[in-house]
Amino acid sequence: MRSEQRAPGLEVGNRELTVAPGTVTKMAQSGSSLPAFIVWVLLLCETPGIQGLWRHVRTITDKNWKELLEGEWMIEFYAPWCPACQNLQPEWEDFAEWGEDLEVNIAKVDVTEQPGLSGRFIITALPTIYHCRDGEFRRYQGPRTKKDFISFINDKEWKNIEPISSWFGPGSFLMSSMSALFQLSMWIRTCHNYFTEDLKIPVWGSYAIFALATLFSGLILGLIMVFVADFLCPSKTNKPLQYPYSKKLPPESSHLLKKLEQKQEEDEEDHSDDESENKNPSKKGFSQTAMRQRIVSPLSVVDKS
Repeated sequence: MRSEQRAPGLEVGNRELTVAPGTVTKMAQSGSSLPAFIVWVLLLCETPGIQGLWRHVRTITDKNWKELLEGEWMIEFYAPWCPACQNLQPEWEDFAEWGEDLEVNIAKVDVTEQPGLSGRFIITALPTIYHCRDGEFRRYQGPRTKKDFISFINDKEWKNIEPISSWFGPGSFLMSSMSALFQLSMWIRTCHNYFTEDLKIPVWGSYAIFALATLFSGLILGLIMVFVADFLCPSKTNKPLQYPYSKKLPPESSHLLKKLEQKQEEDEEDHSDDESENKNPSKKGFSQTAMRQRIVSPLSVVDKS
């Protein structure tokens, strides 16, 4: 069993309020003539252990949440307006007093002040309790009493719970993006309240401002993406086709190439002549008869003479 050694103090309900050492002595030595009730009120205000109900509970924010990745933790996500969170508060505070003996850190996160952590841990219900040991997060879903919390840590019941996948862990890229999205939504809400409440802009005017900002930011983002894509993958310019014989060749090769070209031209001419003869056979016959007459006509003249 845990041994409890407390400084003498005032019993308030089920809790003992410790008194800072030397406070009563200093007031007695100063000869204060204040009533006893006021003295006790001052003592309560000066005592560090009772400045709020979260005496042994650490506050986690976006700046120090990475401390959860080392050691063993029990973290509660709550909201001040949540009735269930208010009912859990005394049990959680009593459990926090055992944190040093159980070698576990007890922490809290106010989702109204830390929307980024709300998105990072995907908080969909309040209160939500997580157990973390050496960077492995498990969601606690058991009874919510001090005794159950203590047995959960002392008996290592957390080993029976499957840890959250690394893909959905608070340190993953996906959950970091989700955290940024939640922070952006909270920033937009804050700006909307500032426009409508402080600047007295109509609601439709605030919506119009956000619409124009969205269009402008989309245009800028699109231009940046085009420039990046053009830089990484530049477009190819149309270059004229280069034939292999356009380059300078040796004399022998160029002479042979000329012969081949001439032969090809002659073949094309012969082929064209054949085609023209096939198309006009009458002209061919006429030309042949004319040639015969030209050859025969001189002989006929000689015979007649």
